[in-house]
Amino acid sequence: MTNRYTLLKGLGVLFLGILCLFVLVFFYTYFTGGEPRLLTFLGGEGVGVLLIEGSIDDSREAIKSLKRFANTKRIKAVVVRIDSPGGAVVPTQEIYEEIEKLRKKKPVIASLGGMATSGGYYIASAAHQIVANPGTVTGSIGVIMELANVEGLMKMLGLKGYNIKSGPHKDIGSPFKPLSPEGKAILQSLVENVHGQFVRAVARGRGKRLPVKTVRKLADGRVYSGEQAKAAGLVDVLGTMEDAIELAAKRGSIKGEPQIVYARTRKRSWWERLLFSLLSEQLEYRERWGLRYQWSPS
Repeated sequence: MTNRYTLLKGLGVLFLGILCLFVLVFFYTYFTGGEPRLLTFLGGEGVGVLLIEGSIDDSREAIKSLKRFANTKRIKAVVVRIDSPGGAVVPTQEIYEEIEKLRKKKPVIASLGGMATSGGYYIASAAHQIVANPGTVTGSIGVIMELANVEGLMKMLGLKGYNIKSGPHKDIGSPFKPLSPEGKAILQSLVENVHGQFVRAVARGRGKRLPVKTVRKLADGRVYSGEQAKAAGLVDVLGTMEDAIELAAKRGSIKGEPQIVYARTRKRSWWERLLFSLLSEQLEYRERWGLRYQWSPS
């Protein structure tokens, strides 16, 4: 009986130890991105892979991952895997700028998935080389601002809208009135300015392969297949994500099979927000006001 009690007690202690270890590893990985540090601990050399998927509306997680890859000595190269239709302008620019910083330290390869258009291609252009599948949909270098006018509908419903404004152009884009020629000219100037930023960024990222003049000709908003993009100079290599990782490992002078460290940009689930709202200061909520312009066509 005593031996049985001792055995059960030992198993209970072992179970609690394993549970505590699991919890510690979970929190460590969640808050610090434990994989790169684990790689350092194990003594391997690897390729960091950042997955950018869906609409690009926030840059914080991507930037955090890129910095972590930059500061982890045993990560010798980085692949940015993009499967995105684009998104908001500023987060896209911030990720682009962080990749520019990273490429001064380590090789960066962009791998295009099923779709890497608009802001998705903007980010890819910051890499040393771009790898795409022949059927990848990419390009769509352009900017769009979409406005709605519900004046006619409001009249049908017997409703009126009023704007109390501090200046003549403060209500540009209001859904309660038609867009004036002057207002349209102002917004068109804004869109063209941001489009120019897009063109210059692509040309800067692509270097001698695509001068500004050539990018401007390609930047009429159209999309290209991966094969067409390669012929136009927007893509360097046709291949898979595995090919991109192999290319990154080669440029990073990794001998043998590289270890792969993944970082994924994602939104927290409801239970994570509930659990970590008391433990983390990283949760922030944003309210968006006024006009919002974005890389087309997302």
